[in-house]
Formats: sequence, C-alpha cells, structure tokens
Amino acid sequence: MFAFQKINQLKGGAALSYVTIFLTNIVGLLLTPFIIRSLGSAEYGLYTMIGALIGYMSVLDFGLNNTVVQFVAKFKAEKDKKGEENFLAHSFIMYTCISLIVVIVGFSIYFNLENLYGETLTPDQFEKAKIMMVILIFNLAISLPGGAFQGICSGYEEFILPKTVNIIRYIVRSLLVVVVLLYGGDSIGLVILDTIMNLIIIVANIYIVFKILGVKIKLHKYDKSLFYNILGFSLWLFVFAIVHQLRWQFGQLIIGAFYSTTFVAIYAVGITLGNYYGAFSGAISGVFLPKAIQMTVGNIPKKQLTDTFIKISRIILLVLLFILGGFVIVGKDFVFFWVGKEYEMAYYYAIIIMVGLTPILSQGFANNILEAKQLLKYRGLLLLLLTVIGTVISILIVKSYGIISMILVTVFFLLLERILMIPYYVKKANLDMKRYYKEISPLFLHVIIATGVGLIIRSFLPEKNIYVFIVNSMIYTILFFSLTKYFITDFEKTFIKSLITKILTKINWSK
Repeated sequence: MFAFQKINQLKGGAALSYVTIFLTNIVGLLLTPFIIRSLGSAEYGLYTMIGALIGYMSVLDFGLNNTVVQFVAKFKAEKDKKGEENFLAHSFIMYTCISLIVVIVGFSIYFNLENLYGETLTPDQFEKAKIMMVILIFNLAISLPGGAFQGICSGYEEFILPKTVNIIRYIVRSLLVVVVLLYGGDSIGLVILDTIMNLIIIVANIYIVFKILGVKIKLHKYDKSLFYNILGFSLWLFVFAIVHQLRWQFGQLIIGAFYSTTFVAIYAVGITLGNYYGAFSGAISGVFLPKAIQMTVGNIPKKQLTDTFIKISRIILLVLLFILGGFVIVGKDFVFFWVGKEYEMAYYYAIIIMVGLTPILSQGFANNILEAKQLLKYRGLLLLLLTVIGTVISILIVKSYGIISMILVTVFFLLLERILMIPYYVKKANLDMKRYYKEISPLFLHVIIATGVGLIIRSFLPEKNIYVFIVNSMIYTILFFSLTKYFITDFEKTFIKSLITKILTKINWSK
C-alpha cells in the first residue's frame, strides 16, 4: 500500500510539475505585457530592478533548502526520527541566523540606495524603491525559513499537495495582479500582493508538515559537527546559486546604476524570454534524466554512457534549435505584438542569450553525472571564476559600449565554460565528447538550412503584420519538420512516433 502511494506521489508530482511549467510560461506570456502597459516601462524597470536586488540576497540561504530535502529523505529512509528532529532543529537555528543576516544586509543596502541609484532614479521612483525594499526584505526574511517546509515535504516524498497549493497560489496571484492593476495599483501594490501570497503558502506548508505528515522539530542534542555537515553539503549549491544571480540578475543592477529604469525593463524582457527558452529544456530533461542518472551508480561502459548522453542531448537540441530558429525569423514581430515597439532591442538580447544557453541546456546529463559522482567542485570553482571575471568586465564596459556588450560578455564566458569542461567530462564523467559533437552537429546544419530559407522568405514579406507573423511561423514549422527526417536517428523517429501516438490516444480517450 505504501509503495503504491509512493508511486502515485511520484507520478502525480511529475504531472503537476508539467502543469506548473505550462502555467508559468503561458500565463507569464499573457501577464507580462499587461503588467508593462499598466505600470509603464519606467516603473516596470524599477519593479524588476528592486526585485533583482532582493533576489540577489536570496542566495544567502546557502543552498539550505535543497540540503533539507536530502537530509530529511536520508533520515526518513533510515527511520531515524530522533535524528530527523535534531537535524531540523539545527536547520532552523541556521535559518534564524540567515534571516537576521538578510535583515542586516537588506537595510545596509536600503541606507545606501541613494549612492547606488541616486543619479538614475527620479525622486518619485526613489521613494517607491525604498518602500518596496522594506517590504521585500521582510518577504525574504520569512520566505527563506518558510522554504524549509517545502523541502520537508519533498524529503517525505509528499509532492501532490504542496504542488497543488503552489498551482492554486499561482493562478490566484495572477488573477489578483490583474485586479490590483485594473484598480490603479502600482509596483508597491504588486510587492505587497506577493508578500501576502508568500505568507499564505508558508502557512499552508506548515500545516501539511505538522498536521498531515506529523513532523516534529526538537533539539535533542547540540551537535557542532552537524552544522559543518549541513554547510559542507550545501556549499556547492550555494556557489551555483551565486553564479546564476551574477549571470542573470546582477545585470539589472548594473544597468540601473548607469541607465534609466526603462533600459532595465527592456533587458528584463530579454532575460524573461531566455528563461522561457530554458523551461522547454527542463520539461524534456525531466523525462530522461532520472533514469539516466541511475546509470552512473553502476560501472556503466563509456560507450553506453555516451550513447545515452547523445540521445538525450539530441532530443533537447531538436526542440531548442526549432525554437531558436523560429525566434530568429519571427521573434522581432513577436516582441512587437507582445510588449510593444520600444522593446525591440529585447529581441536581440534574447537571441544572444538563447545561443549562450543552448549548449548548457542540451548537456545537462553530463552535469548530472558529475553530481551523481559528487564531482561538483571543479565545475563550481570554474563557473564562479569565469562569472566573476565576466561580471567585472561587464561593469567596466556597459556604460561605454551599451547593454548588448554586457550580454555578449556573459554569453562569451558561458561558451568558454563549455569548452573548458570538455576535458573534465572526458576524464571524470567517462564521456566520449569527440563522438558527441560529431553526432549532434547535423542538427545545427538542419536549423541553419531551415532558418536561412525562412529568413529569405521573410525578407519579401511586410513586418509587424499579425497575419504575416502567423504565416511565417507556419512556413518555418513546415520547413523545419520537412527537413527533420533527413537529420534524425531511428531512435528519435521512434520516440516522436511514440509521443504522437500517446497524444492521439489521450485525445481519443478524452472524447
């Protein structure tokens, strides 16, 4: 009975993960232009800039939320209830210290806001920034320890209820955003709304943890070594979080220091499109990677491991390159219809970001092998070093050479990291990278041909016409998939046929 419930939790949790991905992407696409038009570009830029500033502070959790998942799952598997209670007590002591640090760091930034943005913000924007900052400091101070309860649920493999709560929260929040803005609300109103919604989610997860799962938090014995174990496990998760913030959030802070908030808004739209691009990869990876990671536990031969790596990468690349090629052809029109003419530069930002993300997103399996073998140190240090260098260069050049120079620097270091990781993947992950690149290269020829022909056709048609946009999208899609059969393997043909069969079966069943 327990095994059956566990399987249901895993399947239900996986299904709800896809629902979440669908919601965040579709609703986000619909909601973003409404928020921009309601707030105006300048205030939307202010909203995203202050959000990025607080988001940067969120790394102060030191990866503790993910650590809670791992340790709780471990104690539960060992049926060590006392150890679990003691671990959670130690964790919340750490969370209390972290929340205190967040408040101290947050108000240190608050009292220096004028030094950071005094030259680029208007007096009205500056006052709004200060109010948002105070609310978001409080939000983060409660959200970090509140996230532990989500981690406990995951450690107990209780996925359905928390994910359902999150989906409901996302839908309600989206509807309330519309209501707030329709009734004249501004960026401060959105920040207050998000804080209230976070409080509700934390209370819901606390109820699940204590009332439904019956978890207890009790300090049985103070154990200094346990603190070190927790920090040791979460160190590299913390490093990866810093890297992510430096790459994608710090840019908004740099731009805000040198340019008006309107430029921040345009950059934020480019980043948002890049995030949507990455979400498609995450959806596919979730299907393949759990099974693939299990292969690293045994002594799997190099050929078999590389075969799996290539299969996963090619499927992900097929989707990513289709999106990338289509965005090159119709992306400028899409941005125009989505958020307006003044955001045209976001199209170019997004293309550069997508190019940089493509090799990273398609090679996720290689990083999972390193994680399974607990070999994160080298990549963590390499990422941190390259990202810090890239950030320093960005600060030095962005004022003189523009925002696009900063994005080019970020992408250059993204691609450099991929190149420098090749020998490590060969040596430590036991992958045949030479064969890997040889077998994925036809997909790039595929997208180059489809995109090239699509651009030629596009050049003869008018711009910023919704009907032309639809026709162009259809022409590219037909062209891409007409060429696909010449570039894909038998495995991929079988996979696509199986996927189509499943979809058609579900449609017929629903009828």
